[in-house]
Amino acid sequence: MLSILSVEARKLNRSLAALLALAAPSLIAVFAFFMLLRGDKPQPWEMWLGSAAGIWAFFMLPMSVTALTALVAHMEHGPKSWDHLRALPLPRWKLYAAKVVCVLAVVAIMSAATLGLTIVAVKLAVMIKPVIEPTGPMELARWIKVLAMMFGAALLMAAIQLWTALRYFSFVPGLVVGIGGTFFAVVATSAKQGVFLPWQMPVNMLASEPWRVTTALGLGCGVGLLALVAMTIHLARREVR
Repeated sequence: MLSILSVEARKLNRSLAALLALAAPSLIAVFAFFMLLRGDKPQPWEMWLGSAAGIWAFFMLPMSVTALTALVAHMEHGPKSWDHLRALPLPRWKLYAAKVVCVLAVVAIMSAATLGLTIVAVKLAVMIKPVIEPTGPMELARWIKVLAMMFGAALLMAAIQLWTALRYFSFVPGLVVGIGGTFFAVVATSAKQGVFLPWQMPVNMLASEPWRVTTALGLGCGVGLLALVAMTIHLARREVR
């Protein structure tokens, strides 16, 4: 399994995955940087880190997962290499499990980068304009926990997106699912039923109502793990033509 993961990592390294992993968190950090410079008085750390986490969960995370899963699937769909891969003397499920591990690893790296780059952006803005230095404690452990919970809540969304991307040779179905899911998550932000929408589950980690947090995390993580297992079994048994 380690050798398969090593091959997948090298494939990602040759693709645009690294650029995507850096671009999305960087955009959030750049936004925070210029918003800070626009201010005239200090705001608490909670505002800046909470804002970054909210943007990540609300929009950047769903769109990043959509793009990443399409990219990972296209690495095999594009050159039509599935026949070769599935003919190798190893269990087919490991091929798909490796895809899952790589996608989740990149998403985890992007989550950490969102927090880290936002802190760097705030520090740089303060160097230019000391009067806006954030007040209060940074509470780094709290925000690490929040982003970890967002990652867990995003597992169901990631499973749906990766399943769609690997199932269809065209990248269009995956993009349609991702864009459609993000759209409905945005328009249904205040709806109670929105907590059951996979694309809205991560942002519910910032909800003030505990039931929304526990429901979204339980469904996103629990059902997401089951969906990833089901996806691996289904695709491994399916004959590719």
